[in-house]
Amino acid sequence: MPSPLSLGTPLYDLSTLGPLTTGIFLDRPNRFVAEAETEEGVRRVHVADTGRLEEILTPGRPLLLRRNPPGMRTSYTLIAAKMQEGWVLINTRLHRPIARRAIELGVLGFLPSTIREEVSFGESRLDYRADDTFVELKGCSLVQEGLCLFPNTPTTRGTRHIRELIAAVGRGYKASLLIMGLRPCRCFAPHPERDPEFRKAFYEALDAGVGFRGFHVGINEELRVIYDGDLKLCK
Repeated sequence: MPSPLSLGTPLYDLSTLGPLTTGIFLDRPNRFVAEAETEEGVRRVHVADTGRLEEILTPGRPLLLRRNPPGMRTSYTLIAAKMQEGWVLINTRLHRPIARRAIELGVLGFLPSTIREEVSFGESRLDYRADDTFVELKGCSLVQEGLCLFPNTPTTRGTRHIRELIAAVGRGYKASLLIMGLRPCRCFAPHPERDPEFRKAFYEALDAGVGFRGFHVGINEELRVIYDGDLKLCK
């Protein structure tokens, strides 16, 4: 069933984060810190995405940055990077409020009356429970040969969460894996090489009755994150 959302529906307003500015990516000394050329000179930037991002964070890449409060170890936080298709969201802390809004508007195929976040199940905390459906969200920024692929680095936590969804279905609940595509692509697939255990668990979940839902997001000229269409599963 396609999502009832309309193309261009606003899901999140980045201007609510506070003062935003731009910079140019220079280097990434570690997973959590980048260096960027800003209007103040070279400054340290917090990276709230531990993935490799090797095709996105390349020297000379324009960045959208939020200024951090005084006293932090970094001067800015990375919000987005500018690719050929426009600004691409690169901040995992924003995934949950964006996806929650999409769920409220029917991206799961129904309009839930209640949504809870960080719901305990088994040995994990799953992202949402929408009515009687447990939902785990994954943001996907890696695109190769026109395919959205996840994960871009091994994720034992992600594999554990998928197995919890399988267990939920086994106990009579509904469960769904929700993929948020951050860049345009033809369809979604688990990465064929970077985490074989995640890939195995993903297809076991589909066979067990865990649902798959996917949607694209983009960033418009007003710096609003918008719904940009359904993301289908590769056949």
